[in-house]
Amino acid sequence: MTENRIIAVANQKGGVGKTTTVINLGASLAMNDCDVLLIDFDPQVNATAGLGIRETSGNNISTLILGENSLEEVLEPTGVDGLMLVPGSRSLSGLEIELAGAEYREYLLKEALEDSTGSFDYVLIDCPPSLGLLTINALVASNEVLVTLQSEYYALEGLSHLMDTVRNIRQLWNPRLKINGVVLTMFDRRLILSRDVEEEVREFMGSTLYNTYIPRNVKLSEAPSYGIPVVMYDAKSKGAISYLDLAREVMNR
Repeated sequence: MTENRIIAVANQKGGVGKTTTVINLGASLAMNDCDVLLIDFDPQVNATAGLGIRETSGNNISTLILGENSLEEVLEPTGVDGLMLVPGSRSLSGLEIELAGAEYREYLLKEALEDSTGSFDYVLIDCPPSLGLLTINALVASNEVLVTLQSEYYALEGLSHLMDTVRNIRQLWNPRLKINGVVLTMFDRRLILSRDVEEEVREFMGSTLYNTYIPRNVKLSEAPSYGIPVVMYDAKSKGAISYLDLAREVMNR
């Protein structure tokens, strides 16, 4: 792979499977012999906790983007071979306010990662559930965006807002940013609503919608409390199989 793929996993809504996707897609890519870096850029630090790593006051995403540490200094190994983590920090939420008036504030993450992620095939960024400065930083630093979309009413409304944001990012700061794909989460084919949402999104996004959907699955909900991805918690569960399928689709795009 000549250039690594930096993928922001985004949606301005919370509770749509964003962090679950970052953790389990990252682990599934690593299990396909890829070197993967996961960046917890959400002040809720759920990706860090979900990988069984404790938040510390130093050596985390905040110290990285403030230039206090290099990428090498903040990297944490996870329980998955080939998957490394930049731990999250709750101080990111305050930092967003502090940096609101700073010059080049949209480029902080891009500059922190510049020339230092070359050893990774994939960099996955877990964005916060908003379209504020942190998400803008993630989109400016990325070359692709993967959207997680819950199978619910108003899903398309939120998707169109995010598409507008991506278009603005392209025009203002990052012309190479492209939509990697949309993945439906918490999907239940037995429900008319899920099937209706799938049809609507397919009509709106075409082949950008992934063929793999992520089902509602109790194992997916349980795995984070053990600090491991679902593929390590129960490799035969529907949740694990769906993320391994999604990883293969991501690799083929």
